[in-house]
Amino acid sequence: MNGGPLSDIVVVDLTRALAGPHAAMMLADLGARVIKVETPGGGDDTRGWGPPFVARTGPGSTAGLTTETSSAEGISTYFLSCNRNKESITLDLKSPAGREALTELVVRADVLLENFRPGVLDRLGFPLDRLTELNPGLVVLSISGFGHDGPQGGRAGYDQIAQGEGGLMSMTGPDPQTPTKAGVPIADLLAGMYGAFGVVAKLTERARTGLGGLVRTSLLAGMVGVHAFQGTRWTVAGQVPKAEGPHHPSICPYGLFHSADGTVQIAVGSEGLWQRFAPAFGLPVDAPDFATNADRVRNGPAVRAAVDRAFAEYRSADLLAKLSEVGVPSGEVKNLEQVYEWDQTQSQGLLIDVEHPTLGSLQLPGPPLRFFDGAGAEWHREHTAPPLLGQHNDAVQEWLAGTAEPIDGTG
Repeated sequence: MNGGPLSDIVVVDLTRALAGPHAAMMLADLGARVIKVETPGGGDDTRGWGPPFVARTGPGSTAGLTTETSSAEGISTYFLSCNRNKESITLDLKSPAGREALTELVVRADVLLENFRPGVLDRLGFPLDRLTELNPGLVVLSISGFGHDGPQGGRAGYDQIAQGEGGLMSMTGPDPQTPTKAGVPIADLLAGMYGAFGVVAKLTERARTGLGGLVRTSLLAGMVGVHAFQGTRWTVAGQVPKAEGPHHPSICPYGLFHSADGTVQIAVGSEGLWQRFAPAFGLPVDAPDFATNADRVRNGPAVRAAVDRAFAEYRSADLLAKLSEVGVPSGEVKNLEQVYEWDQTQSQGLLIDVEHPTLGSLQLPGPPLRFFDGAGAEWHREHTAPPLLGQHNDAVQEWLAGTAEPIDGTG
């Protein structure tokens, strides 16, 4: 695959914060050359989001890192999370020179990403019809908060607001009275993921037609798009889902339970599993309230209490060993230190090493996809660190002027 599935694709990334940058990073991970366009002086908002910020304690890549309290002394770990494998240039899009440079980029690009509020790109002089005139093959991804049209189409979108408005918080938390957001900005991330998926689909269509076009998604769309069985509980069955803590609303027992010294999770997702699980822990396999999954869901509190009583006789390590022996899917609840130190995480390429211009050697969370050819050989890209603000101004200017060889997405 040489430079990756998208190694012949050039992406102009006008986005900031998280949804758009995450979409752009996904494309960069696949080998695309992503040119991140930032505002001079400050750049992407996330460069200032923290603490934590990090800085080197001394010269050289072997010096240690220290955490700082402000972006003046360090680099935002938030920015580092969503901008690997990109180049950074600075353009003032309100100036004639900035708009001229963007015009040249549009002519050379395959994809343009933007997450301005609806109408802003038009006011900057780049409505869709002009973008198409400049480059008929250009694929444009536009991400908004709540959609580009409709009664609230111009509304600004932030992740936690979208989690609430999109229903996720009403289904998350210990009980219906405590709506809880996810521990990561999932509305932003899902909008970015759906956006990247739409871009790849549109590029596939372009291979047939030669024409680009527009892809739109939003934080709201990302939230509704993952309602899954909870969505059809309402649209088909007329039930409004509510937060039920660490347990599944349609499968029982399935969730978090207590051992003698901690917690474990189990997923008894079939009647066959129940037939193995229940006798192993002295539970009434065929009792009226326990016999079928529907019975167990209707009598969830009693079933879960019985499981907790049985599990209280075991330490977590012994309990997990017995569950594995019985064949019941189970696991512990890891913190992130444990996740990143886990040999299984490391075996899947989910950590990458990069060399940052000022921070030196860094380890970052890596891409979740792996690619193999028909012979089973795996493609490995050379990952690059999230860029400094304007780090690639000269290189991109030379490329646009035709005085430098095009840089592919591998570094």
